[in-house]
Amino acid sequence: MKLKITIDGKVYEAEVDVFEPEPLGPAYVPPVGTARIPAAAPAPQPRPRAGVPAPVADEGKVCRSPIAGTVAKVPIQVGQAIKVNDVLMVLEAMKMETVITAPMAGKVAKINANVGDFVQGGQVLVEFE
Repeated sequence: MKLKITIDGKVYEAEVDVFEPEPLGPAYVPPVGTARIPAAAPAPQPRPRAGVPAPVADEGKVCRSPIAGTVAKVPIQVGQAIKVNDVLMVLEAMKMETVITAPMAGKVAKINANVGDFVQGGQVLVEFE
């Protein structure tokens, strides 16, 4: 089979051979009445993740952790007025710091993690009024 390939505006012609895969041999089929079909195991039930608070009613008024990590700094306080992009927390994961900033302006209603706490990705870190 011939192909035309363009790289950086230059056209190249290439000839390639296409090989068909060899057919597989016949599949093994056990004699009638000897095959065992395992019983289906019950589906695992989802378990709540430890340390993760219940869902919040208004997702527009929360800031969630983008990663799992340890809280290194919490430079805010409950009741503090914040602006968009103000630093809410600093998380440490794999010796790297991730700065969590405010997604909106408002007032801090609740802080759900303290310095030294391990947080999961998706966990609510801060709630706003």
